[in-house]
Amino acid sequence: MTASAQHGQWSSRTAFLFASVGFAVGLGNIWRFPYVTGENGGAAFVLVYLACVIVIGVPILMAEILIGRRGRMSPPGSMREIAIQEGRSPRWQLVGHMSLLAAFLIEIVYAVIAGWVLWYLFKAIVYGYVGVDATVAETTFATVLTNTLGMLFWTVLGLAITGFIIFSGLKKGIERAVIILMPLLFLLLIVLVISNMFIGGFTEAVEWLFTPDWSKITPAVFLAAIGQAFFSIGVAMAGQMTYGAYLPKQISIGQSVLIIITADTMVAILAGLVIFPAVLHHGLDPAAGPGLIFQTLPVAFAQMPGGHIFGILFFLLLSVAAITSMVGLIEPITAWLEEHYGFARHKSAIAVVGVIATLSVFSILSYNVLVDIQVFGKNLNDAMDYFSNQILLPLGGLLIAIFAGWFITRDSSRNELNLKSERLFSFWHFLIRYIVPMAVLVILILGVAQA
Repeated sequence: MTASAQHGQWSSRTAFLFASVGFAVGLGNIWRFPYVTGENGGAAFVLVYLACVIVIGVPILMAEILIGRRGRMSPPGSMREIAIQEGRSPRWQLVGHMSLLAAFLIEIVYAVIAGWVLWYLFKAIVYGYVGVDATVAETTFATVLTNTLGMLFWTVLGLAITGFIIFSGLKKGIERAVIILMPLLFLLLIVLVISNMFIGGFTEAVEWLFTPDWSKITPAVFLAAIGQAFFSIGVAMAGQMTYGAYLPKQISIGQSVLIIITADTMVAILAGLVIFPAVLHHGLDPAAGPGLIFQTLPVAFAQMPGGHIFGILFFLLLSVAAITSMVGLIEPITAWLEEHYGFARHKSAIAVVGVIATLSVFSILSYNVLVDIQVFGKNLNDAMDYFSNQILLPLGGLLIAIFAGWFITRDSSRNELNLKSERLFSFWHFLIRYIVPMAVLVILILGVAQA
């Protein structure tokens, strides 16, 4: 039974695009991109990041969706079926399993951060930010990290919402959710950006984001930009390949990928225009790191006119991004259980969410009770984050590029992509064969070396 029959197909290109953009657009864009930009010098980093997205992101995302649509199964199944069709070893399915493992590990850590976002949304609605200064914001976040039951509650709530969407199926669950949530996300972003034009700091933020200081360009900035591009687009996380398996044949992969990449990049840039005006206008540190959202911005909300409403809208935006990304991380594992073990979707969704919720306890405890437990010199969260983001993602991306460029015949790729121009196809094929593998190999080597 093909994935089309077992899991269904997208009812329209719009549904596929909203789901794929929803998976790509997550906390990596709105939470991670601003603080990584802040840590790496602003505009210079943004330009390098955009180059990485175009040269690496576009071709490898096209390859993932190509493999998914041709295989019509979960990532391991698609890799295996295509390998057999091309006369290659079925062991290529291990690359699909690697992507599933990456998605699983990322979700364990990601669900806890999504829980923080939901908790801060609740705080924004109920308490607001009156009287919040740097000390109060820091104390509040420290209290969150020590409140094990509180973190567990909000983590499980986020997973329950995600599980319900997946439980309801492709059309009644995922499609309905993204058709509502993605326009809401873009609307919230635009409202917040426009608000910033009148609150103050907008001109400074535009200058900081778009006026490059080439002296800031270093090998470390290149590495950070490539890593951010990988994380933001969702390369080798199984989600895009799985969504590609539900894609009807008549829909253009090339056009779809350009829309996904454009939307993903726009959200990252707009997020910068939401966050940095408040940070720069109030004299806060744009390089505040991961605490930028939870410790720095509440201080800005407390000082700006309408900060209560601004804070609610901002954390609502983050919540939408977190949920749509979690759907994209959990759906591939759910689909694999359906195929491999014959689970019904309801049973599969409950099983996956239940296991992730249980294991998320270890992620939660690593912020307090288990903070001193070390794995290869890192705490549990950092170890999982390093293994998934620095090892599994680049290694998976490297192998996907090699498989698409060297083990799928040129004619098969051409027929599946069906690009209008032979020159465009030849350019993609050159990138996926030579440029992308070399670039990703650099990520992998430098990531391991820096550890």
